[in-house]
Amino acid sequence: MAEFTMELSDEQKEVRDWLHGFAADVIRPAAAEWDEREETPWPVIQEAAKVGIYSLDFYAQQFFDPTGLGIPMAMEELFWGDAGIALSIVGTGLAAVGVLANGTEEQIGTWIPQMYGDVNDVKVAAFCSSEPDAGSDVASMRTRAVYDEAKDEWVLSGTKTWATNGGIASVHVVVAVVDPELGSKGHASFIVPPDTPGLSQGQKFKKHGIRASHTAEVVLEDVRVPGSCLLGGKDKLDERLARARERAKSADKDGARLKNAAMATFEASRPAVGAMAVGTARAAYEEALEYAKTRTQFGRPIIDNQGVAFQLADMRTQIDAARLLVWRASWMATTGKKFESAEGSMSKLFASETAKKVTAQAIQILGGNGFTREYPVERMHRDAAIYTIFEGTSEIQRLVIARTLSGLPIR
Repeated sequence: MAEFTMELSDEQKEVRDWLHGFAADVIRPAAAEWDEREETPWPVIQEAAKVGIYSLDFYAQQFFDPTGLGIPMAMEELFWGDAGIALSIVGTGLAAVGVLANGTEEQIGTWIPQMYGDVNDVKVAAFCSSEPDAGSDVASMRTRAVYDEAKDEWVLSGTKTWATNGGIASVHVVVAVVDPELGSKGHASFIVPPDTPGLSQGQKFKKHGIRASHTAEVVLEDVRVPGSCLLGGKDKLDERLARARERAKSADKDGARLKNAAMATFEASRPAVGAMAVGTARAAYEEALEYAKTRTQFGRPIIDNQGVAFQLADMRTQIDAARLLVWRASWMATTGKKFESAEGSMSKLFASETAKKVTAQAIQILGGNGFTREYPVERMHRDAAIYTIFEGTSEIQRLVIARTLSGLPIR
């Protein structure tokens, strides 16, 4: 088991510096253009593929870093470059992780390469879970998957929303209800292959921030996929559903235990979002610091004014505190430490709230300039708003933390 450390190894520093260079030289110069266009930055994704950043191999290497710091380090540097473009680069990873976590070796080998394509023809993938009436409340999911035994096919019907790369993806991973009586325990995940009839893009959302990342509804109208597209296979699903039905008959205590076990999965993934928020906050802080050192008023740099200097001191302190919470939770997840105080949710909550606050302070320090699109802090502030919403709102994080501390079941 790796000991917790705040000192990166030489190899980790080399990767960090490489990613920082890509973010500075490739992502940042393109950020304003693609934010205005509100389109997927395919040329930037292709550049990321050419150097090996847009690939399963790269993310696998970071994921299996024994210290747990590979993923948060990578997220921070890419999102330091620009949140919208970075999300376009890492968004496919959501679907890939879904297949890695639940798929068979054959499914992993078949579908993940198709998610990424190659350097000459890059592809993206979409993970489709949220619905118009089922965001945080996953038990309210309505998209159904019905098995047609005669044809060994699953028929999917419903509407997904807030899907990164939804509708433009080569491969969609769709979470659907197979047994409504079991609530969230009656869900399963399915691969929808490229060009499958019945799948279409619904509304494309015109967003406040992260506008270079494509977000849309995915409409499924009697979409038929082969039985082999059920992640994990039908035998495994049948066994899991049978266990869930048996446990559903048990006392509430067992039900609470099961819900808490499910929440542990989300706890382990939330630090990555926290790292994204840290990257955006750090970028805004650095812009504000440089501006405060060079902008003069009344014959001196504005950083000489206590009101500005104290803001910058608080901004840096909050960013470093957020990073430490993210690193702690990431290390705990990798080394199998139990989240006894919802440390994963703590890291996501504090980092996302810090990003909103720091980017707002950066605009204030830049004054009128910060309110214009001539300076990047305006875009960073818009981007930061998403961190307190997606992957569990700040309110949900506080609920998870409070219930974990109190010992009450997390519903």
